[in-house]
Amino acid sequence: MSADAPALRLHNTLTRARQDFAPIDARNVRMYVCGPTVYDFAHIGNARPVIVFDVLFRLLRHVYGENHVTYVRNITDVDDKINARAARDFPDLPLNDAIARVTETTAAQFHRDVAALGCLAPTHEPRATAHIPDMIAMIETLVGQGHAYAAGGEVLFRVGSMEQYGRLSGRNLEDNIAGARVAVESHKENPADFVLWKASDANEPGWESPWGRGRPGWHIECSAMSKAFLGDTFDIHGGGLDLIFPHHENEIAQSCCANQTPNMANVWMHNGYLQVEGRKMSKSEGNFVTIHDLLETEKFGGRTWPGEVLRLAMLMTHYREPIDFSVARLEEAENIWTRVSRRASAVDVDQLPELSLELQDALLDDLRISDAIRIVVGKENLRSDHGVAMAQALLKILGVGLKQNSPSHHVMRAESGNYNVNTATVPEIDEITIISARDARLEALAAKDFAKADAIRAELLEQGIQLMDYKDPETGERRTKWEVKR
Repeated sequence: MSADAPALRLHNTLTRARQDFAPIDARNVRMYVCGPTVYDFAHIGNARPVIVFDVLFRLLRHVYGENHVTYVRNITDVDDKINARAARDFPDLPLNDAIARVTETTAAQFHRDVAALGCLAPTHEPRATAHIPDMIAMIETLVGQGHAYAAGGEVLFRVGSMEQYGRLSGRNLEDNIAGARVAVESHKENPADFVLWKASDANEPGWESPWGRGRPGWHIECSAMSKAFLGDTFDIHGGGLDLIFPHHENEIAQSCCANQTPNMANVWMHNGYLQVEGRKMSKSEGNFVTIHDLLETEKFGGRTWPGEVLRLAMLMTHYREPIDFSVARLEEAENIWTRVSRRASAVDVDQLPELSLELQDALLDDLRISDAIRIVVGKENLRSDHGVAMAQALLKILGVGLKQNSPSHHVMRAESGNYNVNTATVPEIDEITIISARDARLEALAAKDFAKADAIRAELLEQGIQLMDYKDPETGERRTKWEVKR
């Protein structure tokens, strides 16, 4: 990045504000992201945080240097879901062998899937089972401090002992106690107290501890692993929006109390939810889609999809906004990827140029990747050598590979997804510009930035493109179509 580049700004869930990022040590920027629980193939919703934080990892390396960023993404290989899957799939094997079969097979598939999505390997990828002593030590510290207690065969965290419990999620203890989702057991001092260690019977995996043979609770695993590789306090902790409560809230409670620090991580980042074709993804809905399904089978849209297209489809919407993952969205992403990568690969550039300040501003301002894409493909950029070089630089930072073979052409369907277009009447570059501008306008409307939304509509109208909003009759969601007036 150039010396004149704007500072990196990130939205911090903890402060509920976008703020300048100031690493604890610029020579070792440290980030932790919650990884998979390896009991089943990763679904497309699991892919979003992997892709989002891979881009952030690349951007941090670009800003601070490749050797000055430490990225830790764990693997949870001890969990009751794993035990249940092992017993179901391998009933004739001893339990430990069955669990090993499930975790090794699933972890290997996860690595193949995320590699196909263009994700770099993290600096460290610890497994929970390798850090049981660290977890036991942290629990002993919490018990000794009075933040935890043994009862009913478990060790529980005493949430009332932490004055700031709930600051990440905005929940307070009264809300938790009153909520129906909080289980009430007779051995708990407070219904909101959560498990740090639980007893294991003969049919469950277990380790010896001061409280008997047992296994860790989910939350303590990440606290122990992040401390082992990143220290008591580190720079960024990431994950999906669904992890804010209880997982990340409880991580903060454990880590801050055990380590006696005000923060576990200075910046907390969370990506938005993902729906499939306008509905919450679930097996009961029949729309449960794994990364493997998309890459290797024809279960979604009647075809397989390149990893680059899946990655770009995730990045076309700001990471904190919800995504409606659809066939139309993938077609749209493939169209952009084909056009941009075809032009970018047509010109040899010996050395990637410094990104323009406009492009730097988009990337550094809380990962406004959709705006960066619009800058690269907009106006005359792709028709100039400088624009092509800029496209190459952006694709490298985003981790989206170039299309080396002859691109296949997929005609956009009218009224699919959020657009309606007759491609025969729209010039090549204008089509991409319209798609990008439409996405930016929808984001502006979602943020209630109506001035920006109106400005985008007016700019397109000057070019002869009229946007028209309507509601999807089935979902009630805002949709946009357009007509070419020239």
